[in-house]
Amino acid sequence: MARDGASAAAGGGGAPQQQHPEVPRELLGVALHERPGLYFSILRAHRLVLQADSAFPQVMEKLQSYKARVTLNFEGFQYQLGDFCLRIGKCVPNNSETLRGIMMEVEYYPLSSIENSRAVMDHFFDIWQETVAKKSLPGHFIHVESSFSEYGLSDHYSFQHTAVQYATCLQQLMAAVRG
Repeated sequence: MARDGASAAAGGGGAPQQQHPEVPRELLGVALHERPGLYFSILRAHRLVLQADSAFPQVMEKLQSYKARVTLNFEGFQYQLGDFCLRIGKCVPNNSETLRGIMMEVEYYPLSSIENSRAVMDHFFDIWQETVAKKSLPGHFIHVESSFSEYGLSDHYSFQHTAVQYATCLQQLMAAVRG
């Protein structure tokens, strides 16, 4: 969602309202399949994660505070491999089949502490990279590390962490399309 800088002044007619310099222009929204009643908004400039009802985007549009500019969908599959859950899918714009990227999310069930699971996850990704390298596939995987502490999130993994990760990946994908 992007802040609409040309919203009309209160009372109809008149000059557009001045946008306060501290009001974020960009709001990244994430809806997770695992949490259908929730919507997560990430204000990257202020390093905030807002957890709201799933109707939040419609409320913001009706208030004419923000409007959706780009909608990207992650579509894919979930696999359970022992203590690991692997979600892998493609990222495509809404109402399009144009591939923007592929995202892989790995969850290790026995550990919810990010710091304690780091060694296990690094080992998993080493094995994954080695396996993919043997296949000589085009493209490459980028391990995107989100800085959860900057958002005030604890070491205990939550759906807010997942939303920040998706927002970070969206940022990477949008930068790749521009560049």
